[in-house]
Amino acid sequence: MIDRRGFIMASLAALLPAGASAAGRSGQPAPQTLDYGPAKLDVYAADGAKNLPVVFFVHGGAWRLGKRSQVGAKPAFLLANGFVFVSIDYRMLPEADVATQASDVERAYAYVHANIAQHGGDPNRIVGMGHSAGCHLIALTGMRGGLPGVAALILDDTRAYDLAALSRNGGMVRAYARVFSDPSQWAALSPASYVDGKKHPPTFIAYSRASGRGEESKAFAERLRATGTNVTLFDGSAYTHMSINRDFGEDGDALTAAVMAFLKASVS
Repeated sequence: MIDRRGFIMASLAALLPAGASAAGRSGQPAPQTLDYGPAKLDVYAADGAKNLPVVFFVHGGAWRLGKRSQVGAKPAFLLANGFVFVSIDYRMLPEADVATQASDVERAYAYVHANIAQHGGDPNRIVGMGHSAGCHLIALTGMRGGLPGVAALILDDTRAYDLAALSRNGGMVRAYARVFSDPSQWAALSPASYVDGKKHPPTFIAYSRASGRGEESKAFAERLRATGTNVTLFDGSAYTHMSINRDFGEDGDALTAAVMAFLKASVS
């Protein structure tokens, strides 16, 4: 487990490509907006990009809110460090249920996999990343095989790994109960349902100090490790649920340093 307090911030510089820096971002790069069918996605790529690894990001918002433009410093930071960055929209509740949202994520991924080479990305080095509801959707689609060929997964702060266990443990709070109102769907919508029996792509799991995040994340990590999957567990208890996503790409951020180490090992 990586402890935020014990993480040496100077290590970040050693993990970045030559000439790259977390500093010096004068502004957000302009994306190219594309239509993948159910919704749109934004591709951020540096001029002249070619065959670069890709971070495919799914935003949070309790499955009801949020939009693809809410990416903070991620695009500028990742482009400066040799990545292409993609952020997607997906249909929201109540228009679309969670099963439909997961299908949207899979369709967006398939579109990116088929077309990202035209924008300088390597379709064989796509990393799925999500925060909150987006974390759940990336975990669900990644574990069930809906992101074929995905190189790695970055899961940032959700409790929705095992919905039946969450209910037994008293964690099915109002926000979750409204979204996952049908217990007969819990198994199908739980990432944990698809873990056992096979090794999964390398997975980075981060949790904040928000209620229950640590317990659920640790349980999911152990379940994944039992399959032989390479798992990195990040103790983000110094973060709130929002700051663990918002601070990514900012100078001196410990989660950013840990993710970059994971990415270097997974897709460099």
